[in-house]
Amino acid sequence: MIPPIVATTTNRRYRHSARLVTGLLMLAALFGPSTRAEDAQQALLAAVAKERLRPPAPRLERQDFLLRPRTFAPVLSPDGRHVAYLRVAGHAQDLWWLAADSGTPQLLLPHAQADALAWSHDGRWLLLVSARQVYALAVAGQGDSGIVSTLGDRAGLEWLAVDPVQPAAIVLLESLPASSGTGRWRLVRADMQGRRELLHESSERILDFAFDRSGRLAYVGRLHGEQLLIHRIDAAGTPIPLIRCPPLQRCSFLPVSTARNELLLQSDLQGDRSRLLRIDAGGDVHAWHDDPRGEADLDELVLDPRDGQPLIAIYRSTVSAVHGLDAATARHLDAIRAQVSGTDLHIGIGRGDAAHWLVGERDGDLQLPRWHLYDPRDGTLRRVLDEPPVRQHSEAPARQIPDRAFARRIAITWTASDGMRLHGFLMLPPGADPARLPLIASVHGGPWNHARPEFGVTSQFLVNRGYAVFEPNFRGSTGHGRNYLLAAGGDYGNGRVQQDIVDGVRHLLAAGIGDADRVGIIGASFGGYATLLGLTHTPDLFKVGVAFVPPPDFAWSLRWMARSEESLNLASRLPFKTWARLVGLDMDDPNVMSRLQSQSPLTQAGRLRGRLLILAGGEDRRVAVRGIIEYAARLKLLGKDVSLFLDPQAGHSNDHPLAREAQLYLLERALHPLLGGVTPTAPEAGLRAYIEARLPVRGSAVDAVSARP
Repeated sequence: MIPPIVATTTNRRYRHSARLVTGLLMLAALFGPSTRAEDAQQALLAAVAKERLRPPAPRLERQDFLLRPRTFAPVLSPDGRHVAYLRVAGHAQDLWWLAADSGTPQLLLPHAQADALAWSHDGRWLLLVSARQVYALAVAGQGDSGIVSTLGDRAGLEWLAVDPVQPAAIVLLESLPASSGTGRWRLVRADMQGRRELLHESSERILDFAFDRSGRLAYVGRLHGEQLLIHRIDAAGTPIPLIRCPPLQRCSFLPVSTARNELLLQSDLQGDRSRLLRIDAGGDVHAWHDDPRGEADLDELVLDPRDGQPLIAIYRSTVSAVHGLDAATARHLDAIRAQVSGTDLHIGIGRGDAAHWLVGERDGDLQLPRWHLYDPRDGTLRRVLDEPPVRQHSEAPARQIPDRAFARRIAITWTASDGMRLHGFLMLPPGADPARLPLIASVHGGPWNHARPEFGVTSQFLVNRGYAVFEPNFRGSTGHGRNYLLAAGGDYGNGRVQQDIVDGVRHLLAAGIGDADRVGIIGASFGGYATLLGLTHTPDLFKVGVAFVPPPDFAWSLRWMARSEESLNLASRLPFKTWARLVGLDMDDPNVMSRLQSQSPLTQAGRLRGRLLILAGGEDRRVAVRGIIEYAARLKLLGKDVSLFLDPQAGHSNDHPLAREAQLYLLERALHPLLGGVTPTAPEAGLRAYIEARLPVRGSAVDAVSARP
């Protein structure tokens, strides 16, 4: 129970904040139409004032941020009668399903080997997809379960999708040796007994496909030089070139054409942002749906399980938004939104007389997803798969954290010093005065990636420790259109991209968010590189930095990565070196590379100021650890305040629970003495020993780890 005097003070503060919110909204109405920047500023101030209305959050333990759901990867059957999902079972996972009407879970397969689950089009088979194979489990009591296909380089086969038209089949991509003389790439259909049907063969890599309503291959996309060439397949099976998708433009096929045999695309053809398009038989492009806010790329389409047509469009780069593409679907979405508190929805639609929908909530202030079954017949929503979470790599139950106990993600915009409008997110400790908070810029990796309106462990941990956290989507980030991506112009040194981050921090400080004397910067991979740049070139702004797996010389790291297998994960359609050239980072241009190198933190090591903590992995295949060691050694010789935590078994990321807790502890320990925030709790003996054994370079960020802070 709160003592009366505290309750009085708290209520007074809430009333003051409520008046502030009301006042801001009245001001907006009084002054009438305003510029886009003024609207954004008013929205920011109103959102900040609302955060002050919330009661302060309880301090959570470090291990509270290392939870995972006991159930995961749920998929709805096409008829909406069952939900299949995986459930943690020690260090393994079991396959379960849930009857939508009865709500009774049933174990289908113990120790299931699956990275993903999928249903056959007729719903009689449940497919378990892993890196090695596709396994079909007969769930309708007819047919024999078994392996449909082996996968991987040795088999020369790659999983693409469930066949969206045939009752029980999958689609595979087969690569043949160049010496075979019969073409290098094959699009193959396989039934549940593994029998294969050749759909298309080409000497060019096949990237995409679409069927017509009868199940005939209607369109195929092939890599032609640096472009995707889209072909229409005529009745005789002959591919006819239809339209080109130039390099850097995105053209993802929907698996089934329209009733008029138009190809459906999630694409930025003839535009800037990715949206839903139709291409007719003559190659003319028609827009179907675009972000009504004019800000975000199309993130996801939810398809009708019967005919593969799009029913829902979802945008997630700024404000999560879910749009029904027909009146009936829109009405059902309104009914769902009226019963959930979140906006970031993940939806699976069933079709039939007793069909349910599967609805997931994954908002930025929701640590673990919540799943519901929606009944379109009466508009009711029922919570399912609601089991206590577990700690990472363990079946031990974890402490249940109250829903919505975390900070909300506020979508913000600001104007860069050259006039470009930029996007990002802000998170604040509930109930705190924003002007008195230490401020952390948390920079995403990539750089061809973006911060999203979803739960982020590191940011939520810092907010819980009393920091305001700013996540900038600087130019060069994805999710906001092709022009936004290309606006970086390859200026990834101490140039335009880094200035976007600095401009965003100064924008928040000018708005009364954050203490200008207590600003830090953190990030992983490219975000770690931006951290090094921040302490090197703007030490007047950033007092401390924590860099996870940072490349100290971005130019050298680009060349190194282009020669590694990691590059295949970054640019699947084009060679990584080609893709980098198209975004302004031509590795064969000495002027581009020398400019990056001259501005690199490694070259400019003598200019670094403030406290720096680096965390690295000895098995990192994306950022070479030898470059990080050289950089840390150079800083140490120059007398800089640098600490290096090096886990010899870790890669570019490290999800082991002890490593994750160590990262969180070192993060708060590095920031606290200079920026404030909550005093870290001393690590237990096991964690302390783990950290002590991995500190080859010790600075003030990690001194006396074994002692209590």
